[in-house]
Amino acid sequence: MEKHDLLKDGNNIIRVLEILTDKILIIDCIKRTMPVWVEFSALDSFSQCTGEVLNEATNFAVTTIDALDADQRKAMYDRYTLIAPILPFIVDERMRSKVISSTAIENNISKQTIRIYLCLYLAYMNITALAPRQRLDDDGKLTQDEQNIRWALNKFFYTTKKQSLMTAYTMLLKEKYCDGIGVLADAYPSFYQFRYFYRKTKKIQNFYISRDGLKNYQRNNRPLIGDGIQSFAPAIGVGMLDATVCDIYLINDAGNLVGRPILTTCIDAYSGLCCGYVLSWAGGVYSLRGLMLNIIVDKAAWCKQFGISINAEDWSCDKMPATLVTDMGSEYKSENFEQIAELGVKVINLPSYRPELKGMVEKFFDVIQSTYKKHLKGKGVIELDYQERGVHDYRKDACLTMANFEKIILYCIIYYNSQRIVENFPYTEVLIAENVKPYASCIWNWGKFQMGANLIEVGAKELILTLLPRVIGKFSRFGLKVNKMRYHCDGYTEQYLNGGEVMAAYNPEDVTSVWLLENGIYTKFTIIESRFEGKDLTAVQSLQTAQRAIARGTKPDNLQAQISLARHIETITDNVGGSIDVSIKNIRDTRKREQSKHHRDYMKGAKP
Repeated sequence: MEKHDLLKDGNNIIRVLEILTDKILIIDCIKRTMPVWVEFSALDSFSQCTGEVLNEATNFAVTTIDALDADQRKAMYDRYTLIAPILPFIVDERMRSKVISSTAIENNISKQTIRIYLCLYLAYMNITALAPRQRLDDDGKLTQDEQNIRWALNKFFYTTKKQSLMTAYTMLLKEKYCDGIGVLADAYPSFYQFRYFYRKTKKIQNFYISRDGLKNYQRNNRPLIGDGIQSFAPAIGVGMLDATVCDIYLINDAGNLVGRPILTTCIDAYSGLCCGYVLSWAGGVYSLRGLMLNIIVDKAAWCKQFGISINAEDWSCDKMPATLVTDMGSEYKSENFEQIAELGVKVINLPSYRPELKGMVEKFFDVIQSTYKKHLKGKGVIELDYQERGVHDYRKDACLTMANFEKIILYCIIYYNSQRIVENFPYTEVLIAENVKPYASCIWNWGKFQMGANLIEVGAKELILTLLPRVIGKFSRFGLKVNKMRYHCDGYTEQYLNGGEVMAAYNPEDVTSVWLLENGIYTKFTIIESRFEGKDLTAVQSLQTAQRAIARGTKPDNLQAQISLARHIETITDNVGGSIDVSIKNIRDTRKREQSKHHRDYMKGAKP
């Protein structure tokens, strides 16, 4: 018998840890209790055995350190570090207990845990025994109770009804552990078992999606781990479009409350510069048309209209970004807006609830609103509590008109473009070498002359015609018919005679003209019916509808008149009698006699 030998007697396996002249220190490798001293005679019935026998008896899989993953190796060495100071005193029970106590206090761990690690190592004399075992979850090995619990969680807890765990547990017992009359069975899982299985198998992503919905998860809980803007905006020329309702109430010139205006804007994704804006009462395609025109306008001249003087380099954007990034708003997906692609502009529609992909425009709204709100408190600005019961009615504070507020917005945009520090901008060695200041306008002015900058020069008239709504028109002898109105242009005689359908652009606000679109060329046609000149499409359609309504109202009278006419004619012809033998000789003489017989002197009896 030697130190560290394994001895077996029936189902008992022990390991010899120390041998003295009169006693032996052993550890029970099956129960793994603390080592004890025994007499030599206590081991007479034991015989030698191997480590393979111990491993088989304890279901211990022998492994190597290289076969362990990083977490297992770390845990193994951490545990061995805890018991290493105890091993020299393994034969001295008093010192061993003292070192265990001090180790437990020093590492803020229980003494029992240290004893477990110590006994585990001594039983196998292998440091890999301290490595945590990987537990493989196998759905096929779930017990019947676990299968029932999983079913109840999926059916009652992971739903949009957002039932509590206790409610799901109650429904589990009702559905799976009650007889036909609803009496609970003798054996059933406890709520603690139910909760333990839930915590063990819980996945946060599944929890959010199943209880709050996929859209809410994408908006509020989804991990934001993408590179974001830099992945598709490496240079100047990617504009991000969005609109928001401003947090302020405005009045008109007469002092009557109008409501909250809508701010629509385009932000360059690379530099953060505001390329253009429009402040309006209506959103949709109408505001987009105004925004596109504002993007290409001379900003210094635009600000001068409001009495604001700026330097050209403070806002030097008068070209269209070649790429426009929008969300899934209906106005951005409309056919009218997509027509801008004819100018060479690419439109990208982002998926729903992806605000991090247009973070620049979201940041713009946040900066602009926070900039003016702190200076306009008590002047119609709304606070976060405006929808709560009993709070102040911010509408009563309104005192600014749209003209006043637009000047404020302009000043805020000028600050945003030329004076606000762009934080976290990815500076490169070139930017640093050229000493480009961290302002959006400075980055823009530098970036638009770099390789990759993609801006398109567009005229205002061309842009307006491109964004006008379109409809199918028809040529006929009566002219070009568009929206049930007739139009004319010189030089189209053959088209009037041949007929056919064509594409026409029209202005809903003035039907005086339409534009025939052929091969990318717009030809102006003028309205023929002068009564419609200067009217908008809605007014014309209302007039046409009213005219048709009047015509429909007189239709029964017209039918009755036609019936009466037919009856009168029939009465006259019936009184003629039978057929007459008509003589066709001397027709001229007969005609002269009838003329003299029926001749009337209209001047006879007339007053001089």
